[in-house]
Amino acid sequence: LLAPYILTSVSYCLLFAAQRHVLTYMEDAVSQLLENREDISQYGIARFFTEYFNSVRQGTHILFREFSFVQATPHNRASFLRTFWRCFRTVGKNGGKYSSICCYLLTAQEYHCLLQLLCPDFPMELTQKAARIVLMDDAMDCLMSFSDFLFAFQIQFYYSEFLESVAAIYQDLLAGKNPNTVIVPTSSSGQHRQRQPPNDCNPLEGVEASLFYQCLESLCDRSKYSCPPSALVKEMLSSVQRMTFYGFLMALAKDQGINRALGALPDKGDLFLDPAMDQELEKLVAQVSGLSVSGPASSSADTANMPVRNSPRINSPWKPLHHRRKMDAESEGSNEETDSSEN
Repeated sequence: LLAPYILTSVSYCLLFAAQRHVLTYMEDAVSQLLENREDISQYGIARFFTEYFNSVRQGTHILFREFSFVQATPHNRASFLRTFWRCFRTVGKNGGKYSSICCYLLTAQEYHCLLQLLCPDFPMELTQKAARIVLMDDAMDCLMSFSDFLFAFQIQFYYSEFLESVAAIYQDLLAGKNPNTVIVPTSSSGQHRQRQPPNDCNPLEGVEASLFYQCLESLCDRSKYSCPPSALVKEMLSSVQRMTFYGFLMALAKDQGINRALGALPDKGDLFLDPAMDQELEKLVAQVSGLSVSGPASSSADTANMPVRNSPRINSPWKPLHHRRKMDAESEGSNEETDSSEN
């Protein structure tokens, strides 16, 4: 019965180059269909599959899903990174129109809370590992900028299995061993066996960079998980004689070539620019507040001449949030006072 819809969905899935993971999305689509069959029957199976694979193509399919699904494919991981950036980029924006909701610097725990807003069971372990790339130690209560955390988190989240193997190789090299085999994790990221982070505090300040690269090149050739482009890794390690583990992670996080190759985030200079999202925010703010959408240069006369749309009232999920914020503003004053009192 589902064969025509499944064939159509497979063809649609191939359009956005997810050939390697078609089965993952088909299994998830059928699972979602069976779980919500009563609701789906109201508008049809064909529409369900169309909307499902539209969301996969657009990268919104990972919203509020379990971590096992969020990290299941490279496309899912890239989609989650892009969604996290677009949702919370104003956290790191210094001033601007939405500066009233900016927090500037946050701790690892606070960034983890933001991640859990998108994925409720997101593991704290991955957040802590990303924070260590920035902080280089266990001071998890230290503050980090959004851009520093985001690029470190991108490396730790997208290449988690690769970095787990790199940590094992680094430890062997520190112990004077030349790894003859590549250690490739087989379990899901965030659920694999616990390893002590490599100790960078040794007299030689890391390991020999050329030998380190030889091991990483072999790892990239044999690993079935996502790895950074070996040419960029080679360029990175060829410029130094020795390299520490966290120095390597920081170099990965700062390398814009690796960021472009991954393709989930913009360059650091464009991190807080997202015209499409800003336009959507303008529309949303206008809808919630009941105000007309107008540019900063628009005159009152232009606003008055804009057509008024009489739309039926709907139960919007934003309505309670807006109402609560309005009450808070009346009872507690401005956001700046709240922020300063907390700090």
